[in-house]
Amino acid sequence: MSPILIVGAGPVGLTMAAELARYGLPVRIIDRSPHPAETSRAIVIWSRTLELLERAGCADAFLEIGHRVHAATIRSGEAVLGRTELCDIASAYNFALMVPQSDTERLLGAHLRSFGVSVEREVELVSFTASAEGVTARLAHAGGREETVETPWLLGCDGAHSAVRHGLGAEFEGTAQRDDWILADVRLEGEARPPTDEITTYLHRDGPLAIFPMAGGRARMIAAVGESSPGHPRPAPTIEEVQALLGQRAGGEIRALDPVWLASFRINGRKARDYRQGRVFLAGDAAHIHSPAGGQGMNTGMQDAINLAWKLAMVAQGAAAPALLDSYSPERGAVGETVLRNAARLTDMATLAHPAAIVARNLALHFMLGFHAVRKRMALTMSEVEIAYPESPLSAGRHAGVRLAPADYDGPPPGAGAVPRFVLYAADTARGAALAARFPALLEPRPRRPPVAGRLLVVRPDGYVGLSASAEAWDEVEAYLRRLAPTHAAVPADLGDEGIPAS
Repeated sequence: MSPILIVGAGPVGLTMAAELARYGLPVRIIDRSPHPAETSRAIVIWSRTLELLERAGCADAFLEIGHRVHAATIRSGEAVLGRTELCDIASAYNFALMVPQSDTERLLGAHLRSFGVSVEREVELVSFTASAEGVTARLAHAGGREETVETPWLLGCDGAHSAVRHGLGAEFEGTAQRDDWILADVRLEGEARPPTDEITTYLHRDGPLAIFPMAGGRARMIAAVGESSPGHPRPAPTIEEVQALLGQRAGGEIRALDPVWLASFRINGRKARDYRQGRVFLAGDAAHIHSPAGGQGMNTGMQDAINLAWKLAMVAQGAAAPALLDSYSPERGAVGETVLRNAARLTDMATLAHPAAIVARNLALHFMLGFHAVRKRMALTMSEVEIAYPESPLSAGRHAGVRLAPADYDGPPPGAGAVPRFVLYAADTARGAALAARFPALLEPRPRRPPVAGRLLVVRPDGYVGLSASAEAWDEVEAYLRRLAPTHAAVPADLGDEGIPAS
């Protein structure tokens, strides 16, 4: 098979390439930039992403260098409106891990090289044509050399200005917010400096100010700074302007020192309607961009890549029917829509300007965040462990589509290792093993202990429940696997006297 072509070597493209390579597929990853990210950019890695990186075999490298944050606090001046403890997240990674994007790309690049694959830099996608059989792409190299390549699939992980998306002519629907925002990576000092193990958001009549602690005593500041002329982009702030914002919105004695990155930006909320056209796929910012509120963007994109990679691997290796790929866009498009909507709501809530609306908002937040259930829900939403696919074409039965809790894995994470397979959870291990022997490319050979008595579960390689059925509903399990399997892929059963597969 010709290599799968991945365009874009940010965190999403690197995750995609590493996952495909881990599963034994040939890949080629290109990027027009001469070097990886050199600034911090996206800095939060949430719990669900860490769970999936553990399954991929590289979470420890991130844990070694990351800065752990255990709470998120909302303030108005010196008054605390509410504090959410991340220990409520039902995960071994019940914290937010702060890792600058430059380090994320470095670690993912090293993980990719462990499979013998490196990024080809200063290589740009010029154009492509797709057919039912594959994609022909024209690439331009530094120095002017051009190359035409054939690839079975083209994966666009090339950001908000995606050449792949433009080549598809896909609409990128949404709007741009009118406010300007500033970003500053600085060192904070002073008695009023917020704790270094919490994300702190200050709500102010002139706009919000958020502080994300980072390793080495540094912090990321983000603040809304009002509207500017569309034809005249706001320049990057000075350290004096950053200090003035701190004094105005956070109050108390906080000093901003030693800036390493100062920038201004505007927020766009946009999403492609479909993440797939035939053999061409979009992931990450190529498919969806939104407000940085909640820090979900990079995590959502990396999870796009992980969702697609195991499906491509199973289809490419003949383990599953091509229709498996039809689930990617509905699943991840629904997640992207939810993240876009939640980020917009958070941004709108934080940027209220009318005095009466601000008072009402602060009172409501203080009241609501007084309830443990609300704080827990907030933590679970931020961490992304509650992402689920109940409406997916791969979900069948009560509670299907939910993430199987890692405590219930009964072994390594589903999808770990070099071969992506579904996992059968069944108390009748002999019957389960006999069924697995009939679908050897789809199922792990040995069933695992079900976390709930009286249930049969088929769990996907990304740890989500595909099928949930009663313990006697073996016919439902077989029908589900037949839908996934390539035509005539099942091994005929050795039927016993009552038509039941012999164990």
